[in-house]
Amino acid sequence: MSRDARWNALLELLAAHGRVEVEEAATTLEVSAATIRRDLDQLAEQQMLTRTRGGAVAHGVSYELPLRYKTARHASEKQRIGRAVADLVPAGGVVGLTGGTTVTEVARGLSVRTDIGGDSAAGSSAPPALTVVTNALNIANELVIRPQIKMVVTGGVARPQSYELTGPLASGVLQEITLDVAVLGVNAIDVREGAYVHHEGEAAVNRLLAERAQRVIVAADSSKIGRRAFARVCELRRIDVLVTDDAIDDEAAAGLREAGVTVIAV
Repeated sequence: MSRDARWNALLELLAAHGRVEVEEAATTLEVSAATIRRDLDQLAEQQMLTRTRGGAVAHGVSYELPLRYKTARHASEKQRIGRAVADLVPAGGVVGLTGGTTVTEVARGLSVRTDIGGDSAAGSSAPPALTVVTNALNIANELVIRPQIKMVVTGGVARPQSYELTGPLASGVLQEITLDVAVLGVNAIDVREGAYVHHEGEAAVNRLLAERAQRVIVAADSSKIGRRAFARVCELRRIDVLVTDDAIDDEAAAGLREAGVTVIAV
C-alpha cells in the first residue's frame, strides 16, 4: 500500500471513529506499527490530527476531511454520478457548480461532452457553448482550459478543506446572475429536512446558487442519504433531482420521491 493510500485510510478511520490506535490501524492496513507511527507523526505535522500516546485523535468535535483526501471515497460511484449529471445539463445553458469531489466529476463529465462546441457566435455551425459558474477553485482550474466552456468564478475567501470560495464577495456575484441549472454537492441529505454541508459559509453560497437556478440537481452518493450535517443548504422542496448510486435505500428513495424529488440511481 502506498503512503498516500495509507494516509487516506487513516483519515477515513479518524473521520469514522474520532480516534485511531496504532496497533489496530497496523492490523487493519497490514503494515507495521512503526509505519503507522511515522504516518501519524507526518499527518500531525500537517495539522491533520493530534497525536496521542498510542495513536491519534481528530481535531475538534466535528471532523471534515479535506477535499484532497476524499477523492478515493466511493470513487466509482462518484464517477458514474458525475457522468449522469453532466448529461442532464443543457448545451448552451448556464450551470452553477458547487465544490466537492462528486461535483468535480460532474465538471469532468461536462468537459468531454461532444455536443458542447467552442463557438456560439451567430451563424456558426458549431454546437452552442456552455457557461459554468462556480465557487470551487479546483473545478475552475480544470475547466478554464476548455475552449468550449465559458468559465465564471465567484470571488470570496477560499476554504482549504474544500477549495470553495465563500463570504459576501461570492454572494455578491451570485445575486447578479441567473442559472439554468445548479448542481449541488452536499455532505448529507435528510429525507425530511433537506440537504446539508459541514460549513455554514458553504451552505450560504450553495443556497444562493439554488435560489438563482431554474432547476436544482443534487449529486451525492448513497452514503450521504439519511444523514445530517451542521448547516442546512435547502429544503427538499428546492431540489428537483437527486442523482445517486444504486445502493440507495429503497425506503429513503421512496421518501424522497414522495417529497417531490426525482431520484436517479446509476
